[in-house]
Amino acid sequence: MEPVRTCVGCRARASRSALLRVVAIRSHLIPDERATMPGRGAWVHPTDECVDAAIRRRAFVRALRVSGPLDPQTLMNTLQRNG
Repeated sequence: MEPVRTCVGCRARASRSALLRVVAIRSHLIPDERATMPGRGAWVHPTDECVDAAIRRRAFVRALRVSGPLDPQTLMNTLQRNG
């Protein structure tokens, strides 16, 4: 049985393989496609809608427990490249 995670964008539960893990490194949102980077991670569907909703609701800031704003540019570039 595959682990289930909750998307921080739409709040829907999905299998871990259907979601993308995101970590914060020096106030930048970095996609962790292999889910092996150290530190706290947030899970999101790899769609523009879910990522935009998570950014708008400040869900990444809460889930990753960081203070201050996070720069989503690296994450957005990765989604556009893979999309």
